[in-house]
Amino acid sequence: MSLLEVSGLNSYYADSHILFDVAMHVERHEVVALLGRNGAGKSTTLKTLMGVVKPRSGSVRLDGAEIAGWKSHRIALAGMQLVHEERRIFGSLSVEENIALAAMTARSRWPLGRVYELFPRLKERRLSSGTDLSGGEQQMLAIARALVRDPKIVLLDEPFEGLAPVIVRDLLDVCRRLAAAGQTIVLVEQNLAATLALAQRVYIINNGHIAHEGPAEELRRRPELLQRYLGV
Repeated sequence: MSLLEVSGLNSYYADSHILFDVAMHVERHEVVALLGRNGAGKSTTLKTLMGVVKPRSGSVRLDGAEIAGWKSHRIALAGMQLVHEERRIFGSLSVEENIALAAMTARSRWPLGRVYELFPRLKERRLSSGTDLSGGEQQMLAIARALVRDPKIVLLDEPFEGLAPVIVRDLLDVCRRLAAAGQTIVLVEQNLAATLALAQRVYIINNGHIAHEGPAEELRRRPELLQRYLGV
């Protein structure tokens, strides 16, 4: 049984049909990427999995439990965490308060030392408020807030967007270390090089449909797929 199994997923924004019978699966300890052009439905897929967008129909099973239609907080308690593109940290709270608040309602949690081992920059800035952090530090904090809840699976929505190359390199290293430790990750990211360096398997979404699924290595060998679906 896969850790995450999705079938027949249909989502709408008002009357606009966005996702069409999306089916995918994610194995334990796997890193899977969702690729596609802007507006293809990648972020909507993550938000639907997390319950931010309620699916009109379809099945989402997390570790065997049907979670389609659940509220986000209940899905979070079941072991899924979404790191939004907007980061959604508390600007008036310190780094350490942000992490502690995220851990408060978790059924299982990481020790603070483990978080700081992964993000030594956050340890240095632990008393700084969220608004005083750089964009890269805010992204680190957003990911740390998800990880402190000891999730079964983490959904990362555009984690490298708008960040300096040196910060992208550092975050990519963090993601590699997480993957090596067995953390299951689903990644939406426009940075193709970073994505293919991290992911083991890739889904390509085109106009709300799953258009391709296969090993990340296949996309490196078949540039015509990248051209057809991503225009690169």
